[in-house]
Amino acid sequence: MKLHELNPFYEERKNRKRLGRGQATGTGCTSGKGNKGQRSRAGSNPPAWFEGGQMPLQRRTPKRGFTNIFRVRYHSLNLDTLGEFFPEQNEVRLTDIYERGLCPKNMPVKILARGEMDRAITVEAHKFSKQAAEKIKAAGGEPIAIEG
Repeated sequence: MKLHELNPFYEERKNRKRLGRGQATGTGCTSGKGNKGQRSRAGSNPPAWFEGGQMPLQRRTPKRGFTNIFRVRYHSLNLDTLGEFFPEQNEVRLTDIYERGLCPKNMPVKILARGEMDRAITVEAHKFSKQAAEKIKAAGGEPIAIEG
């Protein structure tokens, strides 16, 4: 016997409801759908959000604000994180950051100033905070900002 061959016993199976088979069955005449109205008609299946012609909820609620579709979201990395993940390297490229899993692939990266820079290092990113760029330059390194 295999898993797909298992079936419930015949006695445990529930019979389907036979509609419209006379008054004595309890589901004759209108077949359990009531007397009149939209849901009693054939082919009636309004969507769950339909409110019977009343002004729908999504149109009644006030709309505020807007979504700026041109906003660029940067993934932020701090200087101490770079020092922790790249202790030996003198040059940190974007590909290195993506490969180490410090930020999602192809997402713009911004370097922030938390932590200290103790050695000269060249860092490549899309954006730098003013303080982060100053700290990198003060340590003898170079921040390279990439466009796009």
